Amino acid sequence: IKLSPKKTWEGFIGGFFSTVVFGFIAAYVLSKYQYFVCPVEYRSDVNSFVTECEPSELFQLQTYSLPPFLKAVLRQERVSLYPFQIHSIALSTFASLIGPFGGFFASGFKRAFKIKDFANTIPGHGGIMDRFDCQYLMATFVHVYITSFIRGPNPSKVLQQLLVLQPEQQLNIYKTLKTHLIEKGILQPALKV
Repeated sequence: IKLSPKKTWEGFIGGFFSTVVFGFIAAYVLSKYQYFVCPVEYRSDVNSFVTECEPSELFQLQTYSLPPFLKAVLRQERVSLYPFQIHSIALSTFASLIGPFGGFFASGFKRAFKIKDFANTIPGHGGIMDRFDCQYLMATFVHVYITSFIRGPNPSKVLQQLLVLQPEQQLNIYKTLKTHLIEKGILQPALKV
């Protein structure tokens, strides 16, 4: 099959812009619904899974000052966005520019092992793995991006980890934390009698 280079580049560039625009708009729309921004948790009192929470700052509208070049174009000083919309630009950019190379990596992997397809589940298309080869690269990026830039410290998880430590380790952490809080002026030092 011969490919038209111009059509390929047009599709690649058009795909990039449409992915970024769609990702930005979808992030705005979906950030309004608790179903998409709250973790699913089981509540024994209602014997059901629920998605109710106070959305994190990532999913609350923030007002941003625009840089000078955008102020001139948009004729606005400020804009209200969900912080996740800014992250969606990075995720969409990676998905459209780098994600397609996951297919090339999978193809190289198959050639190295001299196999045509990973399976024959879908006649003429190979297996399920052949259809989702780009997803491996994207899933890895999303995981690294979330753990590096989005996910903040979770006090309940820190507490869970503290509770599995040995009692002397827990006391050591308690003493260190107490000293730190006294030095910062958050706790008052205990009076010695």
